Amino acid sequence: MPDLDGIEATRLICADPALTGVQVVVLTTFELDEYVFAALRAGASGFLLKDIEPDDLRAAIRVVAAGDALLSPGVTRTLVAAFTAGPARSADSVAQLARLTDREREVTALAAHDRDNAEIAAQLMISPATVKTHIARAMAKIGARAHLVVFAYQSGLVRPPVRDCASELAEVGLLDSGVGAEL
Repeated sequence: MPDLDGIEATRLICADPALTGVQVVVLTTFELDEYVFAALRAGASGFLLKDIEPDDLRAAIRVVAAGDALLSPGVTRTLVAAFTAGPARSADSVAQLARLTDREREVTALAAHDRDNAEIAAQLMISPATVKTHIARAMAKIGARAHLVVFAYQSGLVRPPVRDCASELAEVGLLDSGVGAEL
């Protein structure tokens, strides 16, 4: 295509109100993850490789025209692998994320990308003090104090208290008070 690539053409077709209901099937030689994801984000309903048999292509067009989505088997394997390789989002983390304002999410994402407060402030055109406020509020909303406690133990910053196991076992009747002194 001399003027546009397939992704941009898909984006324009899918965004045009006059073409509502038109389905796009991308037919390509590229099975690259980025290309597949970009095509789907642009609105493609199908993504097939050019080595598809003619009968299979006709069947795929019918499937997409009927309103379903269709991906070539290789692309499906790629998408499944990409999806399963990512971290699972728990219902709790989704609920916590919903508690954050848009700005708190934005600041949190930038902090997760290892940006310091000054860099975040410059990018968002806010003061570093405002960045600190957003971070503090986000941490309070998601209960980050618990994360700090876990980190403190995992990093060795603090150690669990030494317990007197023999006395505890004796208290619940599982050990004679004279036995197990070596515990």
